[in-house]
Amino acid sequence: MQNALLTLLALAAVTTGESFAQSPALTFNDPNPQQYKLTARASEIDSRVQAHPEIGFLVDTKDGKPADVQQASVDTGVAPRGKLVIWLMGHNQQLFDRCNSYGLHAIRVHYANRWFSLCCREKPVGEHCRGNIRLEAATGEDFSDDVDIPKPDGMMERAFQFVKWLSKKHPQGKWEYFLTADGKGLRWDDVIVAGSSHGSTTASRFAKHQKVSRVVALCGPRDQHQTWQSLPSATPENRLFGFTHVLDGGWTADHYCRSWELMGLHKFGPIVNVDQSKPPYGNRRRLITDFDVKGDPKRAHSSVSPGSRSAKDGQTGAYLHDPVWEYMFTHPVDSVGDPVPLDSACDKVQKQ
Repeated sequence: MQNALLTLLALAAVTTGESFAQSPALTFNDPNPQQYKLTARASEIDSRVQAHPEIGFLVDTKDGKPADVQQASVDTGVAPRGKLVIWLMGHNQQLFDRCNSYGLHAIRVHYANRWFSLCCREKPVGEHCRGNIRLEAATGEDFSDDVDIPKPDGMMERAFQFVKWLSKKHPQGKWEYFLTADGKGLRWDDVIVAGSSHGSTTASRFAKHQKVSRVVALCGPRDQHQTWQSLPSATPENRLFGFTHVLDGGWTADHYCRSWELMGLHKFGPIVNVDQSKPPYGNRRRLITDFDVKGDPKRAHSSVSPGSRSAKDGQTGAYLHDPVWEYMFTHPVDSVGDPVPLDSACDKVQKQ
C-alpha cells in the first residue's frame, strides 16, 4: 500500500502472569488476538503537513527517503486499560512492546521538534524561550516568536490525525476509543505523554498546559534556566513520574533535581534508588539508578530507556529495570508517598 503505508506484523501475545486492570468501556473482539505493529506517513494521512527546513524539520530526507514515518502498536491479546501512550522521541519498539504488555495502546508521532539545536542558543537565554517553543511544537498554537509551527505540524494534531486514521485502518485495535464523542480530537484524560531526554521535557511542558492521564519522563525533564516548571499545572503533579541515572549530566548539574522540585514531585516522597528498592518504591515519583555505566555520562543518559545501554542481568540478559517501567506507566496515580522538604543542596536558581 503506497498511500499511508501500513505494516501489520503478527507477534505472539506477551504473557506476563500478571492480571492487569481492564477498562470497562473498552474490550477487544479480535478473532486472532496478537500484537500488531503499524506504520504510516504523516504527510499521507494529512495533506496539510509541511516541512520546516528553517528548524531542520523535513518530510523527506535529503536522500529522498521518508522522514515522517509514524509508528503504532497494540496487543489485542492483553486486556486493554483504555490508555494511549504518545511517545515524543525516536521510535523505541522495545518500549512499545512493554507498553502493549501492560494493556496500553502506543503511538509515536513525527512533529516539529528539531528546533532544539537551532533556537534559544543565545546567552543568556530568555527564561521562557525553550518552554514556549516546546508548547508551540506540541500544540501547533502561537506561543513563541522564535518559530512558526502551524497546527497540522504540532504533536496534538499529528496524534489526532494518526489515531483517526488507525480507527479506520485497524478496527481490531479499537483506536476510536481515544477519539472524543464528536470525533474532533483526542480524549486527553486517557492519554499518557511520555518521552526521553528532549521528548520527556516537552511532554512535561505540554502537561502543564493540557491535563493528561500521566507523564512518564525518562532522563528528564530538564530545561535549565527556564521557569515553566513552576507554572500552575493543568495535570495534577502526582501524575508525573521521572527516572534518571545519577551519572547523567542533567543530574550532576542539578538540572533534574531542580525540575523535579519546581514541579512539586518532592510532595510525594524522597528520591528513591530503584536498585536498592522494590515496587512500588514507596509510591514515589523521583526515581534514580546508579548501576555501573563505566563512568560514561552518555550511556547513563540513555540507559533509563529499554535498549542496548540499559541495565541487564548478566546471565539471562533480562532488563533489570522492567519493574521500574511498569511502575511508571501503570502505578495508580492517587497512591503517593509522604512529602519531604526541598533539598537545599539542589541549585534551583541557576545562573548563566
